[in-house]
Amino acid sequence: MSSDERAGRLRIGFLGPEGTFTEQALLSQPDLAGHDLVALPSIPEVLAAVEDGRVDLGFVAVENSIEGAVTVTVDTLAFETNLLVQREVVMGVQMNLLAPSGVGLSDVRRVLSIPVATAQCRGFLRRELPDVTVVATASTAEAAQLVAGPEHDGHTAAIAPSVAAKVYGLDVLATDIEDHPDNATRFVVVAREGIPAPTGHDKTSVVIFQRFDRPGSLLAILQEFAARSINLTKLESRPTKKGLGNYCFLIDLEGHIADEVVADCLRSLRAKVEDVKFLGSFPAAGEHGAVKRRDAEAAWARASEWVEQLRSQIAR
Repeated sequence: MSSDERAGRLRIGFLGPEGTFTEQALLSQPDLAGHDLVALPSIPEVLAAVEDGRVDLGFVAVENSIEGAVTVTVDTLAFETNLLVQREVVMGVQMNLLAPSGVGLSDVRRVLSIPVATAQCRGFLRRELPDVTVVATASTAEAAQLVAGPEHDGHTAAIAPSVAAKVYGLDVLATDIEDHPDNATRFVVVAREGIPAPTGHDKTSVVIFQRFDRPGSLLAILQEFAARSINLTKLESRPTKKGLGNYCFLIDLEGHIADEVVADCLRSLRAKVEDVKFLGSFPAAGEHGAVKRRDAEAAWARASEWVEQLRSQIAR
């Protein structure tokens, strides 16, 4: 590849090694998949690499439909970095039990995987492998890599995506072992700076820090959104790391900071609470997102025309 061709390419960090769900989700984005993908050993390392400029973008899991928030991601974004979300990607998750050739289900005594993955397969493990020892790894792909290499003892398996079986030469002992068929994970793309333009189908993410821990403090925050008919798609409390009982709130809301009603809400909150950390305004994911954006743009054009017709009648 020539220097001119590489000049326009981005470096995108993701949770490695090769064969993770994160890589699979990243490769589902055609405009990202063609850039230089950089596998990193942990989610905090991905986010740190974005902040210090080693990569241009980071791609990390932020939420699972079964287990909830990926706390290492939300805590790093909230407390340790100053990054902005550029988009979200939602992908259905299929879990598989992988082992080296010759190992059967009855041989398995240990199962390796990232904790958020094993937690999504509790029912399968309880039914099929009730006495198994679960060992945590940094990623599903690392689990597969270990089972194929140094942990290849004839009694160890990994919970990982099917692509990891191909990458590391493992057999699939069981497919679709997740407890819920609608299991899905939400990923985000983060950058050091920049807010995507509004599309008409957007989300905004913020972290709100209370000034005082007192009765009604959360209600006072929520009333700001309710008064403006702003829908919240996520509300989660997290400890601020400053002592027991000291919590902040991670909130996703419908709308964009460019929308006056959203800007007005955040302005009012910033004046009343200890702090509001802005994590980004970005296009919302979803199979109907493109249609919603087109409808919103058409509705906005009609509304703008109506307002301009009214304003044209103002006496000069």
